[in-house]
Amino acid sequence: MPNRFMLAPLTNRQSLENGQATDTEIKWLTMRAEGGFGIVMTCAAHVQKAGKGFPGQLGIFSDDLIEGHKKITKNIKQHGSLAIIQLHHAGMRSPIELLEDRPVSASDDKETNSRGLSLKEVEQLRDDFISAAVRSKKCGYDGVQIHGAHGYIITQFLSAEINKRTDKYGGILENRACLLFEIVDGIRQECGKDFLICIRLSPERFGMDIDEIKTIAQRLIDGGNIDCLDFSLWDCFKYPEEEKYQEKTLLEHFKELNFKKVKWTVAGKIYTAEDVHKVLKAGVDFVTIGKSAILHHDFPKLVMNNPNFTPIQLPVSKEHLQKEGLGNTFIQYLNNRWEGFVK
Repeated sequence: MPNRFMLAPLTNRQSLENGQATDTEIKWLTMRAEGGFGIVMTCAAHVQKAGKGFPGQLGIFSDDLIEGHKKITKNIKQHGSLAIIQLHHAGMRSPIELLEDRPVSASDDKETNSRGLSLKEVEQLRDDFISAAVRSKKCGYDGVQIHGAHGYIITQFLSAEINKRTDKYGGILENRACLLFEIVDGIRQECGKDFLICIRLSPERFGMDIDEIKTIAQRLIDGGNIDCLDFSLWDCFKYPEEEKYQEKTLLEHFKELNFKKVKWTVAGKIYTAEDVHKVLKAGVDFVTIGKSAILHHDFPKLVMNNPNFTPIQLPVSKEHLQKEGLGNTFIQYLNNRWEGFVK
């Protein structure tokens, strides 16, 4: 990794509906490598057709998708960046109109009309995450990030609020975390010691508990099978929402972990050069950049050359975003999703 900047895994809807990467998607990622991001990470790529989380999502569930991924990795790596793919399954958060059947989750959920996976299906899900990692290695990726955050299927298993199972994958925290650890151990066994494994976790919402996430994180570190932890904090500088944890900031909570040889990064409202320096000064190994990476494909270079750099003010024009390598679908998504982003 040539520097301390990672491109966040950003939803952009620029792939085909069958999961194939498009030239537009490849251009978006390639420009971030050109712009100096030490790690360029793809958007969430689903490991099962039934795990699709949004229209135009990149897929990694089939060998039919390999060709597009090889183009992605070749383009990223020729600019000196590491290429990482985020492995994802939306679970109960899969929009039903994108699926052939009901969404699935750790347990039945009336609100989302999702059904709990059988034991055999959980084992298949585990194996499909591992197979997706093996496929990713064949495509030339330097490693994978397992998406265990934001209420998607790994979170649904970790959450005592959502997971009501009574088998080995439910109940106490050790059981609820079993799926995640089996995926990690399986990927390490199949992909070898030099393949990077990163885990993304979020400590709040969707039934997440900060102490439980810290326990899982420390156990992942102690297990010796991961290289990186990515904490998605929504806001790196805020205090926890839950009163019993408000004696320190979220960043300070996770700084207490004994990271040993594992690197860690955080995401959430790191906009300016000042924000970057503040996070790095707090002891974080590298920063994960989202919004500012959309606005400036070369954000790392701009920050490294100017300690006072501040991104262009919102809203920005469609023309500006096009110059920064975004396709029309991505721009439309930003316009619909984030009020005041696009003029």
